[in-house]
Amino acid sequence: MLIPIILVVITVLSVVLALKKKRPIFFALPIIALFAVTLTKIIMVPMPFWETVQFIFDLRG
Repeated sequence: MLIPIILVVITVLSVVLALKKKRPIFFALPIIALFAVTLTKIIMVPMPFWETVQFIFDLRG
C-alpha cells in the first residue's frame, strides 16, 4: 500500500511543479518513478533477469 501512495505523491508534486515552473519535463517524473518500481519488482524475482523478462512477455500470448 505504500508504493501507490508514494506514486500518487510524486504525481501530485510533479504536476504542481510543472504548472508552477512552467516546465513540462516534470510530467516525466511519474513515468520514471513507475518504471523504477516495475524494474525493482522484476529484479526482486529469484530468477535470472532475462528469463524473468521473457516469462512476463510470454504471459501475453
